[in-house]
Amino acid sequence: VETFLIATQIGAAEALVARDGSGIKTPQDLIGKKIAVPFVSTGHYSLLAALKHWNIDPSKVTVLNLAPPAIIAAWKRGNIDATYVWDPALGVAKENGKVLITSGELAKFGAPTFDAWIVRKDFAEKHPEIVTAFAKVTLDAYADYRKDPQAWLANQGNVDKLVKLSGAKASDIPLLLQGNVYPLAADQVITLGAPTTKAITDTAAFLKEQGKVEAVLPDYAPYVSAKFITN
Repeated sequence: VETFLIATQIGAAEALVARDGSGIKTPQDLIGKKIAVPFVSTGHYSLLAALKHWNIDPSKVTVLNLAPPAIIAAWKRGNIDATYVWDPALGVAKENGKVLITSGELAKFGAPTFDAWIVRKDFAEKHPEIVTAFAKVTLDAYADYRKDPQAWLANQGNVDKLVKLSGAKASDIPLLLQGNVYPLAADQVITLGAPTTKAITDTAAFLKEQGKVEAVLPDYAPYVSAKFITN
């Protein structure tokens, strides 16, 4: 397979939040606290990256494996001190919590999380025009949205399409879009190189630590390509 397009870069849509009253004012206050996160998720990866960035040994915090609905329940009971999660659990946590770091901020420190489009290499070799057209239509939509997000959202047809595609409520669409970054063609060409290769390598190492893959390949560059992006 080949990664040929970055779908979304996770920004403020995922974040680490400390509960009010937990005694967590700074990252170092996380030591000895209970942090909930769904294991082997982007949030789990980001939490470990944040702890590494702050030079906090993960063994010095209690990391609990909870699904988002369970995180909401535990948060409301006061059973956990912090959580790295996404909406709707993130919204609940923010009501009486403080954001310590978002995935967008963490990306600037070298630990990005993102969704990507991949294609089978045999298909791409036989039908490059289809892959190129898919990338172009997607990037044209990104450009249209980023040119004027409010005008784009004011068009009910756009919102209806996203509701159908994602299953989210129409009222949640603006917040969901704001929480992510949609890279344009020029950014894609830069990102679909060393940055994406490094991110995949780091993710593979994380998955190996979690026992989800058996090995980390020495080089993921052959599985990343910007050749289907047309400026």
